[in-house]
Amino acid sequence: MHDMHDRWPQASSVDDFRHNLAAVHARIQAACQRVGRDPSTVQLLPVSKTKPEQSLRLAYAAGCRQLGENKVQEAYQKWESMQDLEDIQWSVIGHLQTNKAKLVARFATEFQALDSLRVAEALERRLQEYGRSLDVYIQVNTSGEESKYGLPPEQVADFLQALPNFSALRVRGLMTLAVFSAEAEQVRRCFILLRNLRDQLRQSAPAGIQLDELSMGMSGDFEIAIEEGATLVRVGQAIFGARATPDSFYWPSQNGTAATKTSPLP
Repeated sequence: MHDMHDRWPQASSVDDFRHNLAAVHARIQAACQRVGRDPSTVQLLPVSKTKPEQSLRLAYAAGCRQLGENKVQEAYQKWESMQDLEDIQWSVIGHLQTNKAKLVARFATEFQALDSLRVAEALERRLQEYGRSLDVYIQVNTSGEESKYGLPPEQVADFLQALPNFSALRVRGLMTLAVFSAEAEQVRRCFILLRNLRDQLRQSAPAGIQLDELSMGMSGDFEIAIEEGATLVRVGQAIFGARATPDSFYWPSQNGTAATKTSPLP
């Protein structure tokens, strides 16, 4: 991890966060310029998972108003302890078990890993109880890796047809985790697949289902994602600093064991 900590030193002051945010925005702008895109069409989601409340408060002071978290319990605890910062919005970007749906329904403004009707039903029931609605992204497994959550691309069309039954869920678009590879073209293929799938699904999506957004790209690959059409990039380490926690802790495999090869941390 030594090289990762050199690449992404810990942000420990408001100035550190301002510097890191400016650097990431500059990289977003450069990626957009390479492909003739308007940088305003790309949203940055700072990912604060594993980071202590103190770091989140520094990020807030530097201008962050939306934060992404993987573990629902961790995110909920941070939300509870930061109630004084009323304008923070919380995005849950990791896999959700149905028994944790009540927590997401209570505090989150966005859920980016919807990949089953059971989770949709659980969220809908709780959101109706709380009188809330929730922006959601459908997670797609574009790499074909068994360690990844997300629907296979060929199942997304049928999944979309069922979603109008859940009035509290506002479908915004698709999300994916690229393959963890040093080969840029392998990573790029995952992003191209998601963009092409989105364009195809737009032709048959039910009325009221919006597929405007593509959430793809993290600290190690967000520039490639932007070149391929990402409208939202999830960036953690390049803003907050490197994490000691291995990928497998936050992106577990579907059989419950640690994944040996997953997407790079946001």
